[in-house]
Parts: sequence; C-alpha cells; structure tokens
Amino acid sequence: MRISRSKAAPIARKEARNPYGMDALRDERGSEAVEFALAVSIWMAIAFMVMYVSFALYAAHFVANAAEEAARYGSVRGSSWNNASCTSNSLGCTASSTDISNYVKSAVPPGLSATKLTISSSWPGTMSSGNSCDTADGSNSPNCVVKVTVSYNFSFPLPFIASSQRLFSSTSQMTIVR
Repeated sequence: MRISRSKAAPIARKEARNPYGMDALRDERGSEAVEFALAVSIWMAIAFMVMYVSFALYAAHFVANAAEEAARYGSVRGSSWNNASCTSNSLGCTASSTDISNYVKSAVPPGLSATKLTISSSWPGTMSSGNSCDTADGSNSPNCVVKVTVSYNFSFPLPFIASSQRLFSSTSQMTIVR
C-alpha cells in the first residue's frame, strides 16, 4: 500500500539548540543600551571638540587683538610723549619693550596663561613707507614705526593627539605719533 504524501502525517521537526551559543547573537535584549552608549559617546566627543576649538579661537583672537593694542600703546608713548598722569601709572611714560610686555600681560583674559605668552617689540628706525626716519630722539621718535609680535603657545587638553600644541602669533606695527 502506498501512501501519498498529502495524506501522510506531518513530520515534526524539533529545532536543535545550537551548542556554540549562536542564539545569543540573535538575542536583541540590551541593544538599546549599547546604541545609547555609543551615541552619547560620539555626541560628547563632538561637543568637547567644539568647545576646545572655540577656546583655541578665543586664544587666537586675544593674540591678534593684543598685538594691535600693544602697537597702539607703543605708538602713543613715543620719545616725546609727556602726559601728566604717567607718573601715577605703574607703566613708564615712554614705551619700552618691558612696558609693552607688561601692558599685554596685564590684559590676559580668564582661561589663558600669561606664562605662555611671548611678546617682542622693536623700533626698526624706519617709517611706514620704508624710508629711514629722523631718529634724533632714538628710534622711538615720532613718525618712526613700532613693531610688536605677540605669540601664545596653546595646548589642547587631548592626550591622544601627538602634536596637541599650536603656536598662535600675530604682528602689528604702527607709526609713532608722539
């Protein structure tokens, strides 16, 4: 007697449990927590990166502004400057390299360190056109140029970046008016 397949009893198949733990890979319990941890980690890394880059721009802006202000300070305090209130000021009447350096260091904003600043000032004895100026009173005479360079060694607080230090530098020159 031949039994047709349609009338035969269905064969019960029992799925065997995988002995190697592959079922655990299909289990999705806890996947939301892992995805959340990864997403928050990436978001926090981006947030801190934006914060550190903003702080670096803050330092670069200070350096550029400090160079301009120091050159202005030197240009109005030339060898013929005679202001009655200069004796009450802790900075000298005429601008020397030390006075310009002290002026810049006194204006360092919060978050930046004055110890990482390098300030150099020079009086090359030329006018802004490049011609030699009258240096009867020294190269700090009116119509001569004062040149100030301010540098700041900014370091990112990231230990895994090999070169995490950047040198921001700005130079400004102005003609001495007094």
